[in-house]
Amino acid sequence: MSEKTLYELSRPGRTATSLPPLDVPEAPLPEEWMRDDLPLPEISEVDLVRHYMRLSQLNHAVDIGFYPLGSCTMKYNPKVNEEAAALPGFVRTHPLQPQETVQGNLQLMWELQKMLAEIGGFDAVSLQPAAGAQGEFAGILIMRSHHRERGQAHRDKILIPDSAHGTNPASTTMSGYRVVQLPSDERGNVDLEALRAQCDDTVAGLMLTNPNTLGLFDEHVEEVCRLVHQCGGLVYGDGANLNALMGVAKPGHLGFDIMHFNLHKTFSTPHGGGGPGSGPVGVRRDLAAHLPGPIVVREGDRYRLEMPEKSIGRVKSFYGNFAVMVKALTYIRMLGEEGLRDVSVTAVLAANYLQERLKKTYPLPYDRRCMHEFVLEGRIPGAPDVRALDVSKRLIDYGFHPPTNYFPLIVREALMIEPTETESRETLDAFAEAMETIAEEARSQPGLLHQAPHRAPVRRLDEVRAARELRLRWEH
Repeated sequence: MSEKTLYELSRPGRTATSLPPLDVPEAPLPEEWMRDDLPLPEISEVDLVRHYMRLSQLNHAVDIGFYPLGSCTMKYNPKVNEEAAALPGFVRTHPLQPQETVQGNLQLMWELQKMLAEIGGFDAVSLQPAAGAQGEFAGILIMRSHHRERGQAHRDKILIPDSAHGTNPASTTMSGYRVVQLPSDERGNVDLEALRAQCDDTVAGLMLTNPNTLGLFDEHVEEVCRLVHQCGGLVYGDGANLNALMGVAKPGHLGFDIMHFNLHKTFSTPHGGGGPGSGPVGVRRDLAAHLPGPIVVREGDRYRLEMPEKSIGRVKSFYGNFAVMVKALTYIRMLGEEGLRDVSVTAVLAANYLQERLKKTYPLPYDRRCMHEFVLEGRIPGAPDVRALDVSKRLIDYGFHPPTNYFPLIVREALMIEPTETESRETLDAFAEAMETIAEEARSQPGLLHQAPHRAPVRRLDEVRAARELRLRWEH
């Protein structure tokens, strides 16, 4: 890459900061902490600013162009959310302040709890979990607490479809349960016969993403929930794909007992690069006592924190990621009930528009009306040596971020495409035209795809070496 590191830009004696005069007594560092060979870069303020500006312009971002990874990674986030989260009253709150001095913050959390419960069709919500995977983990611990309370500790297996997110088996294993995988049927639903065969008194629960990672609404979801309940298990909803359901269907009304919300996905907080996120958990009434805490309760016009009676405990320091909660509440209140429904309906319409056009060029393994996303095979008839990775790398040359590659695992050479609700008809058409052009190139000039990207700051990287030969520090 052409951009030099700060160490390469460093020149002795230059500095970007100047410290104010001491207003406290000087306290020298202990002698054993002192050293003369601290190799920190020395750089002026203007060179520092230009360095980071150049780096920022090398990145593709949702504010620059289309990002077909969708809500899974980066849907468009209205800037008003950032303004709300940056209000001084929120930014300057200390988590150890007495509750009577942060009534506004507690009111915000209480309102968000109520709104999420309404959107999901649940009776109670905890805002504690800091991310979706932690919400899953908390949800499975709630299941375990529920079964133990009822003297059902022998239940030891969680059923998980083969189209599930990878975090589902991880959360299950961390909770001490064993995973039993269920196959999908030919239409991408949970295979009911396979489910019936597993429904016995060892089932603790089932984890189901709906719509699933194929972008398909399970056509038998109510029967799936009934079968699990019939054998004494609970149904956990992976709420990662709620962007397709808001105002249209409530998971709690479909039969789900527990579900996490991804505030950073569905309710728009930037989270590329690892966070921060927020994964509140919603439950039906008889599971509320097991929620992680504290949660906010209202008494008259006052608000206070309370630990649920049989809580699984804290899963996050203090009260969760508060700034993400501010952004989520802002998003929900700005849109309102009708606006949230429009988000989901438009996201589904955009995905179906692209699916109908691209299935003429790329194989579509489950040819059904999709929800917010769909999964193509990155294999192109007439171009046997071209893979999904080649298609994605070539998309970079056309100014688009690649879609999700090789997931879900049940689709060969998978390309998962989620356009979301904010992209225009012109943007969707431009993306489709790029995909169609790439398919033509794959047949006539496959080498062009194998060497892509050609117009990015860096060319094709060796992903195996990048994963196995980590260089995480600069060396002379």
